[in-house]
This record gives sequence, structure tokens and C-alpha cells, in this order.
Amino acid sequence: MIKVSAERFEELVVDALDEIPEALAQLMDNVVVVIEDEPDEPGLLGLYEGTPLTERDTYGGFELPDRVSIYRNPICALATSEDEVVEEVLVTVVHEIAHHFGIDDDRLHDLGWA
Repeated sequence: MIKVSAERFEELVVDALDEIPEALAQLMDNVVVVIEDEPDEPGLLGLYEGTPLTERDTYGGFELPDRVSIYRNPICALATSEDEVVEEVLVTVVHEIAHHFGIDDDRLHDLGWA
């Protein structure tokens, strides 16, 4: 396990979000990305909670935002270097944001992101 400070990990998540193409980033609607140390369910690196854009009607303004959680400790536990943390953060962020767009795990696997 590599140690990455909370501040550095946040930078890595922001950098990963910056990798999302601008055209897609502009389509993200009512979603928040948070960083947590540990998931409630062991084994998760990230989690999307919400209604994918492909399944939404319209928001009336009173709905809570969808939530993408990125889990620092499980990601760091997989890595032996900061470069590996950077790569896993990118893959995890892309994976969870893809769920926001309605892309399921099978399709992500086909695309090489699972």
C-alpha cells in the first residue's frame, strides 16, 4: 500500500475529472464527486449513486444531486507507486462517471475501462 495524503489524492481526482472531454463534461447534470477514505461496502474503489442521464425525465429542482464517491484507501491499497494510484484514480473516475451517462459495467469492460 502506498501512502497518499488526502490533499494529494484530491488533486489526482481533480486531474482525472479534467481528463473528461469537454463535450461530455458539459453534459454532466446534477452530479457531485466526493472523496471518502473507505466505502461502506468492502472492495469498492468508487460508487455511482443516482439516476443515469439515459433514465431521467427532467429534474424539478428539488432532487439531490447524483453522487460519485471515490475511495482513497482501497485505491492506495492496490498500488505500489504513485503512478499506479494516478492510473487507478483515472480508471475509477471514468468508470463512475460513465455510469452517470448510463454506461453499464459490461460496456465499460468492452471499452477497456473495467
